[in-house]
Amino acid sequence: MKEQVVNSAAELFQKYGIRSVSMDDIAKALSISKKTIYQYFNDKNELVKEVAGQIISEKLGAYKEVADSASNAIEELAVTAKLIRQHFMEMNPALMYDVKKFHPEAWALFAQHEKEVIYNAVVDNLNRGQQEGFFRKEINVAIMAKIRFEQIHLTFDDCIFPKEEFNMTEVHVQLFNFFIHGVLTPNGLKEFNNYENQINE
Repeated sequence: MKEQVVNSAAELFQKYGIRSVSMDDIAKALSISKKTIYQYFNDKNELVKEVAGQIISEKLGAYKEVADSASNAIEELAVTAKLIRQHFMEMNPALMYDVKKFHPEAWALFAQHEKEVIYNAVVDNLNRGQQEGFFRKEINVAIMAKIRFEQIHLTFDDCIFPKEEFNMTEVHVQLFNFFIHGVLTPNGLKEFNNYENQINE
């Protein structure tokens, strides 16, 4: 039952945002009493933290599978880019804004995930791409990885990109394109465009 509560909450949060979903809504979706939910979670904040952990785990599995199966750094970059776009499109923009503003413990999980996993994944991809000749040799991998890391944070910064004015997916795509055009060699960009065309066919 605890797993069902987490799965239902995750689905509702991603569809409607966190503030718009009450514990009553989750109980109703599962046809159980709110009291049953409180047998497993002391409050909504605890439930949100559990959902955050599940989302991170699912995304980690998907990204690791891409990294392990990609034939080169460009394929890894292109397939990961498509995955991230899909995740943004499926997610209600209010979700991450709500987590950041109202659920600091859950946001800390996302921040830790980005710091320990995403940053290292970008470093590995940049090093691989340089060795394969797709990324410019003169770039400083540590600096570029931090830039990419901060770009992800910018996507969710409501002061810079208010959700009423900007589409979160479009913001991510523009920042990502800005990044890859800064690191790819001409051959790397050609290869990336080829993979993008194949993926989107």
